[in-house]
Amino acid sequence: MALKTLSAKAAAALDRELMTTGAFSIDQLMELAGLSVSQAVARVHPTKQGRRVLVAVGPGNNGGDGLVAARHLFHYGYQPAIYYPKRPKNDLYQRLVKQCEDLEIPFVDDFFAALESTDHVVDAIFGFSFSGEVREPFPAVINAMAETKVPVTSVDAPSSWDINEGPPKSGVGSNFHPNVLVSLTAPKPLVKYFKGRHFVGGRFVAPSIAKKYDFDVPKYEGIDQIVEITDNQVKI
Repeated sequence: MALKTLSAKAAAALDRELMTTGAFSIDQLMELAGLSVSQAVARVHPTKQGRRVLVAVGPGNNGGDGLVAARHLFHYGYQPAIYYPKRPKNDLYQRLVKQCEDLEIPFVDDFFAALESTDHVVDAIFGFSFSGEVREPFPAVINAMAETKVPVTSVDAPSSWDINEGPPKSGVGSNFHPNVLVSLTAPKPLVKYFKGRHFVGGRFVAPSIAKKYDFDVPKYEGIDQIVEITDNQVKI
């Protein structure tokens, strides 16, 4: 099966449909996304390779996915730490933070110091809806993720990448190529520029919705929320 990609416009429309006719709440979608990310991290970086996971969290839904992933990783036996410099006042995000605080997951102010003492990084800063300029304090964070030897897993899109055109031609993120990408629901066109391990997480979409948006739901094994796919399994 060759999986079709979803454009930014189609992905946004799909999200709206899932939360209307699909009857999912944003909380549910975020929980499912974060669960998928946590499973991908556990797959590529089992605890025997190091338990410390630094989660870089942005101000939007992608960041919410990262907070959920951190919570699940804690319960898997990892030692997550969260960098969350731009916190929305929205009740949903405040509840996600409280859930992590109750587990005594540390929130760090210095990303660069934390990067020096971690075993894996989750990039949950910007997702498929990102466009325009990368604002402070994230340019230096993205550059650090680009330069580190620590493996990085990106959520839905490597932060700073254009959903269709991939990495910027110059400037912030132009040399950012994470080790792992977790495409949520379906791959986006940027995957043609991605060379690492690629997973899809979206084991909840009704066949009727997948058909309407003209994408295929991959075959998930057992109770997995993710499936690893190769370059020849994606139809751009």
